[in-house]
Amino acid sequence: MIRIPQLSPILSEALHRNPVLTADVRKLRSDSPNEEKHLKRLLWYLLGGTRGGPNRAEIIKTLQNRPCNANQLAETLRVDYKTIQHHTRILEENGLVSLTNKGSYGAVLFLTAKMEEALPILDEIWGKIGTRKISATAKE
Repeated sequence: MIRIPQLSPILSEALHRNPVLTADVRKLRSDSPNEEKHLKRLLWYLLGGTRGGPNRAEIIKTLQNRPCNANQLAETLRVDYKTIQHHTRILEENGLVSLTNKGSYGAVLFLTAKMEEALPILDEIWGKIGTRKISATAKE
């Protein structure tokens, strides 16, 4: 299997299955005028093309309001802590969130500049996949 540098193994495998996407990603450079198009594809894959997409979108929306650690996200979204850890790892591997003091207990998550610039794309995807609220299942 061809490994594409700086992409998560999951995305690399998905791109390997689709040679058209793989060819496009190889051409990607940070100064490329098509960077937004590729970022849009990445977000569509991570948020709209996977089962965990709505969870990841909720995490990004929550971090948009204020930085928090994994435990605070789990409480806010009413999702298991391990689920939050999994999704934040995927988001971090793809350069959408960053951790302060990585590996330490209570590491705070922030949106990266790349993700902050892509918030309009997130809103577009959010509108199309629906606004399922994870926290709406809260016990009243």
